Amino acid sequence: MDFTEVIKNRYSCKKYGDKIPSKEQIEAILEAGRLAPTAKNLQEQHIYVLQSKEALEKVDAITPCRYNAPVVLAVAFNKENVFTYPGSSRTSGVEDAAIVATQLMLAAYNAGVDSCWLNNFNPEKAEQLLELPEDEEILMLLDLGFAAEGAGPLPNHNLRKPLSETVSYR
Repeated sequence: MDFTEVIKNRYSCKKYGDKIPSKEQIEAILEAGRLAPTAKNLQEQHIYVLQSKEALEKVDAITPCRYNAPVVLAVAFNKENVFTYPGSSRTSGVEDAAIVATQLMLAAYNAGVDSCWLNNFNPEKAEQLLELPEDEEILMLLDLGFAAEGAGPLPNHNLRKPLSETVSYR
């Protein structure tokens, strides 16, 4: 699929049907995350594929936003394996995990799978309930599945500010 079509047409699916993405589709999505750039190529991301009944119940316990998705990816990063910016005021962990997550989301659409980036959850509770190692921090959850009949983008999906309001040339 043309990249411009992918970034223009993907949307946050808020209602999933029962069909489950194939193993091949999930692996293609995960491969896109594996190929994402990270600071100093540290590749500190760890992606958890949550698809068992038990794992999805844990997701439901931390967020109301699974929307019946049959698969959820939890994107985390190793806090001990990040690039520290000069000045030591921040690290690359969140941004690297966000790049990985964005590539996962766009790859899902390219593979014909609908998705929704979830941030409506308590990260500390998620880390505990999902039993993440102490050196990992969770950034986001990504619902994966196929839109239920009648589902579609929110009415404001195509509303975007003009570049003149979001870009400055100096």
